Amino acid sequence: MSGDAGRLRDRARRGSWRRWAAETLAEATGRRLRVDPEEPRTGGPAGNARLTAWTGLVLLVLFLAEIVTLLDLEDLISWHIAVGALLVPPALVKTATTGWRILRYYTGRPTYRQAGPPPMPLRVLGPVVVGSTLGLLGTGLALVAVGSQAATNPLLVLGGQEIGFLALHKVATAVWVVATGLHTVDRIVPALRITGVSGHATRLAGRNARIVILSLTLAVAALAAVLLHLVPYS
Repeated sequence: MSGDAGRLRDRARRGSWRRWAAETLAEATGRRLRVDPEEPRTGGPAGNARLTAWTGLVLLVLFLAEIVTLLDLEDLISWHIAVGALLVPPALVKTATTGWRILRYYTGRPTYRQAGPPPMPLRVLGPVVVGSTLGLLGTGLALVAVGSQAATNPLLVLGGQEIGFLALHKVATAVWVVATGLHTVDRIVPALRITGVSGHATRLAGRNARIVILSLTLAVAALAAVLLHLVPYS
């Protein structure tokens, strides 16, 4: 009897993973459209999804620019730092909008409960994307603060290996590339639909507030980039 119960549990787990994979693929390709209810004034889940999607597209463009600077890091180090500074405010805003949606869902807000959570693989991947992004940007800013001379100074020892800010930055980069690559593949089509870039979006309540938030985010990012661009990294 216990053997039969174990086989049934294994079969149920395999069925769950197949269902989650199918749901994720359907959402990534646009065959499954997530319904986000709209609320007056703020837009509710629909408005939150639109702000998150716009911020995500901004981050995608900036991250691509950051990757370009890696092609000649020695000569483009100041631009690498400046683009890294540009990334910080949008990354914080996207983390905040995603966190707000999670909070409203788990505190029982009816419209957010109606919208529901993303497929399970994305719920597992989400914290990795957020953590690696913040780790990547945080260690990058730390490298600017300490300078190249102190970048390899040990902060901790793991398994007999001395680890400094530069090593942490490289680890965060590797994790980020994998996690964000998977996240981008899954979310790019829904983001284009939500923002209207693909020509499907309608006007939502709270539009002016979202424009102000995104504009202020970009203004703060630009100011930070200019200031850090003027700081020599040595």
